[in-house]
Amino acid sequence: MADGSGTVPEMPDGAGGDMANGGMGGGDMSGGGMAGGSSFTAGEDTLEVDLTDVTITLSDGSEGSVSDLAVDDILQITFDEDGGVSSVTVAALTGSMGGSVVSEAGFNGSSAEVDQGTAATTLDADGDYSGETYTSTGDDENALRVDGATVTLDGITVDKSAGATSDTETGDFYGMNAALLATDGAQVTITNATVTSSAQNGNGVFSYGEGTVVTISDSTITTTADNSGGIQTTGGGTTNASNLTVETSGSSSAAIRSDRGGGTVNVDGGTYTTNGYNSPAVYSTAEITVSNATLTANNSEALVVEGENSITLTDCDVYGNMSDTQGTSSDENVHSVMIYQSTSGDAEEGTSVFSMTGGTLTSNNGDVFYVTNTHCILTLSGVDIVNNETEGNLLTVAGNSASHGWGSAGSNGAQVEFTADGQTLEGDIVVDTISTLDLTLTNGSTLTGTINIVENEEGGAAVEDNAVVTIDAGCTWTLTGDCTITSLTNNGTINFNGYTITLADGTVLSE
Repeated sequence: MADGSGTVPEMPDGAGGDMANGGMGGGDMSGGGMAGGSSFTAGEDTLEVDLTDVTITLSDGSEGSVSDLAVDDILQITFDEDGGVSSVTVAALTGSMGGSVVSEAGFNGSSAEVDQGTAATTLDADGDYSGETYTSTGDDENALRVDGATVTLDGITVDKSAGATSDTETGDFYGMNAALLATDGAQVTITNATVTSSAQNGNGVFSYGEGTVVTISDSTITTTADNSGGIQTTGGGTTNASNLTVETSGSSSAAIRSDRGGGTVNVDGGTYTTNGYNSPAVYSTAEITVSNATLTANNSEALVVEGENSITLTDCDVYGNMSDTQGTSSDENVHSVMIYQSTSGDAEEGTSVFSMTGGTLTSNNGDVFYVTNTHCILTLSGVDIVNNETEGNLLTVAGNSASHGWGSAGSNGAQVEFTADGQTLEGDIVVDTISTLDLTLTNGSTLTGTINIVENEEGGAAVEDNAVVTIDAGCTWTLTGDCTITSLTNNGTINFNGYTITLADGTVLSE
């Protein structure tokens, strides 16, 4: 099974399962396992995954490696947000994974079972609670669960200090092993809380399901293990957060996080810090709005939008510091803001939206923005952008190698509509031949840098209108090198500085 690359190659054409998120073609693995009688039918397609240094949970619960696998073993492989192997288990084909199992229609309408495990304490009746302490050391167990009730929690302490998770996807999607889980339409108001988790897959505060609303303020959330976000929202739930202090230290542990089924997240104020690889400050498969907050990713890109979802920022200070040697997608591109479509099934395909007004965006490594395999509406207004990577682009719009399952190589470009509204831009913009960029400078915006069309690295067939540029009256483009674009509408000012702009029809513009 090892291909030596350490990454997940592109899904073979016609594969029937959700391999990018832990499924095994043909069966419905969206619920995180084979619980409840899901079936598995082997096909002829193959997918190579490097398991050389991966710990594998064997069927008896013990830990092993590739050498312990036998012919006909079926593996449940869970991938993290960037396509790296997160966990591997030899799957059992009978029985349930235990705990609370709820039947529902799965993502994209497939049949699924929601396994949320158990809870050390469950509140299922309306009430107010103050100064209580809730703890858990059990496997697949929440320290506190609010199930379908209207509850107010003030000054509580929640500690998930131990307990293994039997399946990472169930924890990511449904809240198994989270410190605090709100589910089944619960209405939960939390103030002055302290929530800590040191258990793997131990998300801090988790809002799951349509109708569930978590409103949390003036609280502290700290998680230290992998796959353990700060505030997590999935399945159509809602989270409203204000003045939180959130810090995570594990990999794949975004401070503000959503996953399969999405939902709505509104954040106002507070600090949100991640220290692990593949752990953005915000990872969106939902509608996420953040205002007046500090968002810091010390070893990861700062912000990620996946699929038909959005991040809207107002007056936020954002810091990204993605490693170019660590992290599962650093081999593809290094950046601070990533907007893309995976094939994991966690996010509907469609238009991604990123909007930032005011505040600061500091990129310490790589490109500032990277967009691939999606259609994106990108809007910046009055943002102070600092790019501390001298070789990094302001924006890269391009296809990818598909080694992480992000579309098909040669046809997985991006289509970006970028509006700079009262915005100062500095740096180079690169668009490959299978992608398109429609850039508009408006309301006094300025761009200092180049725009160039480059060949797609996978040799994909070129598309038209790769780089269409519009400069409104009162706006300025100052060139720092020769440029190649498709077409130009200029009602403003271009400072050529001795350089040229070459259009698709061969026209060369200069001073």
